[in-house]
Amino acid sequence: MIKKPLNIFYEEPDPDRWFKYDHYLRRMIRRIIRGKSKPGGVMLIALQLMKGLDKLGIPYRFNDFKYAKNHPNELIGVIGKPQLIFKKIFKNPILFGAGVYSHPIECANFFELYPNVQKILVPGPWMQEMFEPYYPDKVITWPVGIDTEKWRPEIKKTKKYDFLIYDKIRWKHEEFEVLLIQPIIKELQALNFTYTILKYGSYHPNQLLESVSVSSSVIFLCEHETQGQAYQQILSTNTPILAWDRGGFWEDPYYFPKKVKYEPVSSVPYWDKRCGLKFNDESNFKIKLTEFLMLKNKNLFNPRNYILENLSIEHCAKKYEMIYNQIASAL
Repeated sequence: MIKKPLNIFYEEPDPDRWFKYDHYLRRMIRRIIRGKSKPGGVMLIALQLMKGLDKLGIPYRFNDFKYAKNHPNELIGVIGKPQLIFKKIFKNPILFGAGVYSHPIECANFFELYPNVQKILVPGPWMQEMFEPYYPDKVITWPVGIDTEKWRPEIKKTKKYDFLIYDKIRWKHEEFEVLLIQPIIKELQALNFTYTILKYGSYHPNQLLESVSVSSSVIFLCEHETQGQAYQQILSTNTPILAWDRGGFWEDPYYFPKKVKYEPVSSVPYWDKRCGLKFNDESNFKIKLTEFLMLKNKNLFNPRNYILENLSIEHCAKKYEMIYNQIASAL
């Protein structure tokens, strides 16, 4: 049976700023000054999805606005921020996401304003639970796939470090430097473990791969993740992780505590015992570190298999197709 192509749309947000159509001029100037732009996080969702569809031989159309206009009853998938929906250029039923805004209070009446949107995709399970009270029966979890060919065990080189500390603490960093990071470092030093630190937002794109390639294990520090592609890329290299997973509230300071109080969240929303171990705070780090090392020495971790089964590009592309076809068949 010939599969009907999926209709996929993605457009970078680039509004006019000073005068009408100035975004074209600003885009040209940016290209001259900075060179060819690199894809951002949301654009990578579209690129990874299409890469997975290509690998599976699943046909799709990309940004075929003419086709969508001429076939207004066909479902389309709109990835990324909602500007394409806000423009109301589509009469088609829409599968929206992933890459949506952070919380429904940004547009609590979204489905009333845009009734042709059928479902919203969010990247992780706790985010779905946070959205559902506002958009009942409209939210589905769908993560972007991990490139398991790039992030593979064969990238490993001669070990330089026992641990890579991946520091993605975004808020109150000075406080957590004292309460969490320094106690972890002191414990590693007391046990004569070598380590290196990689701070989120302060390294070039290939540095994470390079650091993982010479590290035996990773300590992952982040308040919470909606999906957490970086730690999943690490797992894909078959490198186990000791993860700080304190739970508690979603503490994005734009929303918390005045606008939104939601709990519990997780820093590793995709996880099972093959991936490594989790600790709550500095008080149980030493106990969990001892247990982590014992399990690792017994070769009881196998994080790559978890990624291959749950988060590979192919797995996630297949799940997107399944969600898309289920919605299309229900129209």
